[in-house]
Amino acid sequence: MKPLDVLQQYFGYDSFRPLQEMVIHHVLSHQHALVMMPTGGGKSLCYQIPALIPPPPETSGPTRTPLTLVLSPLIALMKDQVDSLRNREISATYINSSLNRQERERRYKGVAKGDYQLLYVTPERFRKEEFLQALQQRRVHLLAVDEAHCISEWGHDFRPDYTRLAEFRERLGNPTTIALTATATPEVQQDIVRQLGLSPNEIKTFDAGIERPNLTLAVNEVWGEDEKIDRILHIRQQHSHTPGSGIIYFTLIRSLERFSERLRALQIPHVCYHGDLERNYRRRIQSEFMEGRCPLVLATPAFGMGIDKNDIRFVIHAEVPGSMEAWYQEIGRAGRDGLPADCVLLYEESDLLTQMEFLRWSNPDTEFYQRVYDLLVHNEEQISAFGLEWMREKLHARQKHDHRLETVLGMLERYGVIEGTWDPMQITVLGPLAPELRDDQRLADKLRRDQQKLLALVQFIRSEGDRKSYLNDYFGITPPD
Repeated sequence: MKPLDVLQQYFGYDSFRPLQEMVIHHVLSHQHALVMMPTGGGKSLCYQIPALIPPPPETSGPTRTPLTLVLSPLIALMKDQVDSLRNREISATYINSSLNRQERERRYKGVAKGDYQLLYVTPERFRKEEFLQALQQRRVHLLAVDEAHCISEWGHDFRPDYTRLAEFRERLGNPTTIALTATATPEVQQDIVRQLGLSPNEIKTFDAGIERPNLTLAVNEVWGEDEKIDRILHIRQQHSHTPGSGIIYFTLIRSLERFSERLRALQIPHVCYHGDLERNYRRRIQSEFMEGRCPLVLATPAFGMGIDKNDIRFVIHAEVPGSMEAWYQEIGRAGRDGLPADCVLLYEESDLLTQMEFLRWSNPDTEFYQRVYDLLVHNEEQISAFGLEWMREKLHARQKHDHRLETVLGMLERYGVIEGTWDPMQITVLGPLAPELRDDQRLADKLRRDQQKLLALVQFIRSEGDRKSYLNDYFGITPPD
């Protein structure tokens, strides 16, 4: 079966988008690829199509059913992708921490028996021996690394387990590998290739660029919440006569809630989405938005990982985001149907203070890592009984808005130092503090890189030239003639 036949039979499209077909034929010829396409540009098809075209049978050793293994850091997105594939009668599943033990074991057995064509997992799954045993019964003919910028310490969402990609590939027999991302600076691209254990001449880069002609990019300088509300109402009014939806992004939950109260007073219908809401309620809000029952959502960056809605007509940033990469990912949800959409950043200089505080919270020093680790080791009973609030009191007393503790717990989990849950608080210490988290110079370098990313965004905001040209320069893209 040819790629176009698969596209038409399973996905219902008559033709490929630019670059997709080139990538697919490259991968089907057993060559590695690094693919950069804008959010909503159809990256997933670049590995899903090859997954559905069986490779030649093995010529030696026991016959094993071929499998495409997809590594993704986004648990919330896995279910959506797998559900979509199953609806198209494609045999796919995922295995992650959202499943109970009984269901995980059932899926492990299914993998070993050859039941699935595509399997989605997080990179942390490679720590589990039962997962590795199940994979030994399969021939992984294609390894797809989604959100590949997470491989790189220079990327904006670093995942430590992604640095073991070369080890994973070796354990899998060095299969054909495709790494995919929407955003990667030249430095990040080089690091992705290195972390995969490949040399530059072993992997071809496919860059679709970041040009979205239907998106209008704008920065509006404002002073105070009144002006922000006025701009939001104006943008909403501009799109009131066309069907579609809008997203307003906030950095802080308390800002989101304050704006929500003001919009409700003005009788502007909307829903709110942020990480402090109960999970089932978040799902209901997301469903209301996706189904068009409420066309406006006020959200923190927690909203968006599983959002693939074609008719988003505007994306407004009511507060300054933390980096160019984060901003570009979020505006990428606009105008996926190819029709005009507005992306407006409301810039108030005082918002930068919030992002600078976020940088401090997301970059604890070695002393703070050690204090948290010692607290976990020596106070297991108190932590189980009194939870995060007790830990905060011990670590930074009255500074209630200090979120360094959450950062440290997240990084300890990512590095395999701890495992467990935060609510209720049940944490098990698995080993010593990772050397990377005791390296002063390394942590200082990361803080400096994060500061440089924020500075680049400020320069973009203050740029008086073509903002799309600035984007191309930042991501190292040469626009086509």
